[in-house]
Amino acid sequence: MGLLAALAVWDASAGALPNVGEWLDVGVVSLLLMPATFLAAWAALPLASARGLVAVAAALGVLSLLLDLAGMGALFNVAKLLALTLAGFWFLQLFEALSWVVLVSLIVPWVDILSVWRGPTDYVISEQPGLFDRISIAFRLPGEEGSANIGPPDILFFALFLATAARFGLRVGWTWLGMAGLLALTLIGTTAFAVDGLPALPAIALGFLLPNLDLLWRAWRGRGLETSSG
Repeated sequence: MGLLAALAVWDASAGALPNVGEWLDVGVVSLLLMPATFLAAWAALPLASARGLVAVAAALGVLSLLLDLAGMGALFNVAKLLALTLAGFWFLQLFEALSWVVLVSLIVPWVDILSVWRGPTDYVISEQPGLFDRISIAFRLPGEEGSANIGPPDILFFALFLATAARFGLRVGWTWLGMAGLLALTLIGTTAFAVDGLPALPAIALGFLLPNLDLLWRAWRGRGLETSSG
């Protein structure tokens, strides 16, 4: 709760801080705000196997809408984060075997690349930026009204892959570090190449796969990745 409160306080007060410039903004987001935001998924891991997650996630989604209507932007952002994190945990409960998650991790990056290049994400970012701001998770920039944003699927799959590592005995810490680190590099690339946005799911999928390649290979050789937690 302390972490979520700190995120809400930052979101509410960041605009009053000094404007530090573009590259320092990138450093603040990639080294502080982004890791702090994704630590929420790690802290919530004990809930990953709980029942009724979809109902709680839906309730948090409704709460986030009410907070938005009430003009409580900082709490709106936190409620969205929690809703998407729990939705990712619930999504994992639909998977019976590790192989299913690995297959998803190999497919979703390509879907994301196509979506950002010529698909729905490209349309929303370029034609409906206000909509993207409302549905995404915002990292407020110091001294500015603007923010860096990450889409709902990115939060959901981050939570799903992290919970997968915990459920199937993979490397939870390295998985979190891999996903958060590659997302930071993606943000740096977005700034360096001056583009509206780069797909984030390739970073998240690689961050899940790379630290666990040997374990996944061993599971594949031994049991065809049909590894169940039950």
